[in-house]
Amino acid sequence: MAQLLKVVKWIFLGLLLVGAAFVGLERLAAERIEVVELIAADEAGDMQITRLWVADDEGMAYLRVGADGSGWYDRILLNDSVTVVREGVSAQYRVEARPDKSARINELMQKKYTWGDTLIGAMIGSREGSIPLELQPL
Repeated sequence: MAQLLKVVKWIFLGLLLVGAAFVGLERLAAERIEVVELIAADEAGDMQITRLWVADDEGMAYLRVGADGSGWYDRILLNDSVTVVREGVSAQYRVEARPDKSARINELMQKKYTWGDTLIGAMIGSREGSIPLELQPL
């Protein structure tokens, strides 16, 4: 019995280490290239900051939300405009969903964020059905 408990303990510790390494790898994948801050009010009117990836195409900047949505996307929908901080510069934007650009923005995100995009895409299932969000300056 003591031997079994020892084995279970080592398995548990091993799984804990693997989990911690995976979380660290996910953070590294998410934060190693350019990240912008989206600032938008929630239902209570409190400002919430979300760190997101951004890609540029034809002079416009794009965020990307998964097909199943997200809390930060819900906050965008609650507001007429949002603030985005990019490279230390804060600006106001109106956000427009551009599902017609899904393939192009997915391609640009993959090119820019490389293995990080692949890893996070695998974690969430896929990029299929993701929706590009065009940031239109105000």
